[in-house]
Amino acid sequence: MLSYRHAFHAGNHADVLKHAVLVQALDYLKRKDKPFLFIDTHAGAGIYDLTGPWPQKNREYDGGIGRLLECPRLPGELEDYVSLIRSLNRHGPLQRYPGSPWLAAERLRAQDRARLFELHPAEFEALRAIFLRDKRVKVAQEDGFQALPSLLPPAQRRALVLIDPPYEVKQDYTTAVTALQAAWRRFPAAVYLLWYPVVRRAAIDRLERDLKDSGMRDVLQIELSVTPENAGGMQASGLIVVNPPWTLKPQLQGLLQFLADTLGQEGQGSYRIATLIAE
Repeated sequence: MLSYRHAFHAGNHADVLKHAVLVQALDYLKRKDKPFLFIDTHAGAGIYDLTGPWPQKNREYDGGIGRLLECPRLPGELEDYVSLIRSLNRHGPLQRYPGSPWLAAERLRAQDRARLFELHPAEFEALRAIFLRDKRVKVAQEDGFQALPSLLPPAQRRALVLIDPPYEVKQDYTTAVTALQAAWRRFPAAVYLLWYPVVRRAAIDRLERDLKDSGMRDVLQIELSVTPENAGGMQASGLIVVNPPWTLKPQLQGLLQFLADTLGQEGQGSYRIATLIAE
């Protein structure tokens, strides 16, 4: 299966897809004054040094956020996300890329809260250092899969949950769907984002079957591919969106077409949008 180190893949095509949609979902929740809770089950280190040995190994960010930063014009759906990356690198060229926790914290208001989980000791310490003085954010060195049910339903009665495991073992695909289903049963009103890599299509077919049998309603699936499926490695990634914001659906076609055209290798980018379960 995939050996997924956050730093190794920081800023690549999969991060672009995941984080662009995440920013849109967060901004949707901010349309109401009522507070919400953001939960990240596998938060990582928070910010990644792209000049370090792991990102430099394959420089995957060159084919992801690096290409977007070179675009003279971006679709409106990407402007806020790319602006956040620019703000993190405002003193020079691209050297740092944020993970989901940092992006989320930048969008949170004073009344909103975040709960972040990370098991890896070094990544947890890096994550904790970033948010040490941010009273809105609580960081825990725990298994996010196990911790998630205890947070639902949240006191705020509104939530955005990101489930983003490393998929280092094939069971992660099943575990992720099981965790999503259990969370939805406890709090079906939340917006849930489940990210997954496409390494073997058979694993994704199984994930889709499990989702269709889960009992959840209003489930959207989006995928972005930058190479043909027989190219090997992580040629694509996807997001399962439960209770997708109504603002997201009409924006996806143009957003994904732009990303496929811009990030696709040798003109071989593609995407798909599917409604797995109707509302």
